[in-house]
Amino acid sequence: MKFLVVTNAPTLKEGHSYQAYTPYVREMDIWSANVSEFRIISPTQYNQKLLKSSFKKQPTVTSIPSLNFSTVVSASLSVLYLPIIVFRLFKAMFWADHIHLRCPGNIGLIGCFVQVFFPKKLKTAKYAGNWDPKAKQPLSYKLQKWILSHTVLTKNMTVLVYGDWPNQTKNIKSFFTATYRDEDRAQVDPKVYTRDLNFIFVGSLVAGKRPLLAIKIVEALIEKGAKATLALYGDGVLKPELQAYITKNKLESVIVLHGNQCSETVKSALKASHFTILASKSEGWPKALAEAMFFGVIPISTSISCVPNMLDNGNRGLLIQPNLKSAVMTIEIALSNTSRLEQMAILAWDWSQYYTLDLFEEEIQKLIKR
Repeated sequence: MKFLVVTNAPTLKEGHSYQAYTPYVREMDIWSANVSEFRIISPTQYNQKLLKSSFKKQPTVTSIPSLNFSTVVSASLSVLYLPIIVFRLFKAMFWADHIHLRCPGNIGLIGCFVQVFFPKKLKTAKYAGNWDPKAKQPLSYKLQKWILSHTVLTKNMTVLVYGDWPNQTKNIKSFFTATYRDEDRAQVDPKVYTRDLNFIFVGSLVAGKRPLLAIKIVEALIEKGAKATLALYGDGVLKPELQAYITKNKLESVIVLHGNQCSETVKSALKASHFTILASKSEGWPKALAEAMFFGVIPISTSISCVPNMLDNGNRGLLIQPNLKSAVMTIEIALSNTSRLEQMAILAWDWSQYYTLDLFEEEIQKLIKR
């Protein structure tokens, strides 16, 4: 099978191999293991720091320019690039047996339009953003969702989305992502919520993830008498600002920025944690929460995308408002009922054990071979 991936994610040449953002590579390794020929059409330049890995099955790469409409100059250049991108997309889709779109994104949007001209081709789309029909989103995101859901324009397509949403077209399939395997399942030791509390944040240190809010929440709990620590795993543009805040407020002994670490280090940290905080502005399927729940860590999250479904509307975790005072109050109330927290951790662990890489691989094989 000739498998084509259309994506905004840059594919970068390093020596004799192609690399890309590590979590994306891990997923594409699963897709590509089921096909004979693997091609990616994407930008091939990226000027920022990126956690990247090499593809196990090396793809053939068709390079296209990035699209950027943030300034007049970049928007003008993007308009000039459009005919080139459309031509290369048409050529690549003619070649493919299976077209796989990665959305949302500017390249994904163009791919949504071009795939309409290939109604008989087998197609899938991974919509990694928030599929909530009521969410406030850019027009380009709404347009991608509309085209993908339109079964007259978009034929022979399965659209993978996060969460269960009412009144969806027949081609929309609720999906998930995973990190750990069946063999990683283990009964976790009951956590004690009456003594020192270990909080963890796993994610990029960017504005959309609100890491500063996570820091301020733990700082406020400590000021109110809680014995708590916070370990942050991840990197990003906010790291200097966050470190400056920690230093200024003399929090170095209780709040530590660990940067990007290997999966085993993060796994060990999760096993020792009581709560994970992810007060994001937007998410698709937040792997950081699912991974933490796998080890009985109670998630604390804003009520976005499919998170309320993941947390069973507060039975498997704490749903907070992105407001310091309100969030701290919600956590304080929860801490006053340790038996409920113990039950919440068990429910979080039990739910997460179903969503393993083994199941993910099985579901991908069904999509490839349908």
